Amino acid sequence: MSVSAVATIEPATRTPRDRDELIRSLYAEHAGPLLAFTLGLTGGDRHKAEDVVQETLVRAWRNADKLHIEEGTSLRPWLVAVARRIVIDNHRRRKARPTEVDDAVLATLPAPDEIERITSSVAVQRALRSIGPAHREVLFEMYFRGGNGEQAAARLNVPVGTIKSRVYRALRMLRAELEQQGVIK
Repeated sequence: MSVSAVATIEPATRTPRDRDELIRSLYAEHAGPLLAFTLGLTGGDRHKAEDVVQETLVRAWRNADKLHIEEGTSLRPWLVAVARRIVIDNHRRRKARPTEVDDAVLATLPAPDEIERITSSVAVQRALRSIGPAHREVLFEMYFRGGNGEQAAARLNVPVGTIKSRVYRALRMLRAELEQQGVIK
């Protein structure tokens, strides 16, 4: 049954089956153009546009008893007006409440521990640049390579006692630099 055939039935005498048929025929005839129209109103967001089309047709179904369609007329102007009002209402509703943040945005933000780790890492790098190369080498051998005093002495070709004193002085210089930067107290 076409829209005009269902529409010619008096609104007061339409049965639920007639209403369902009206909506099916409205969907078949107007869903495509309505979707194109609402895509423009929603900035190209297909999901929002489809929701608007669906809501528009639901409102047509709810108001099927009130819709008066004469032979040769179309419900498209009414459907377009309803769709436009739905988009405007949704826009106003979003503007009236705080901005929503979805999980995707939150996943890209570093956690507080990550921020603290990065900040500490930058501070340690600055502090390492402030001490001499000999002290940096010995710290690298002892802490980053995980060696002991004898292994570091063999790699750097210096006595073990020199390694111990350089480590002691390097750690004191690092501590002083980090205190100066305000990283530690």
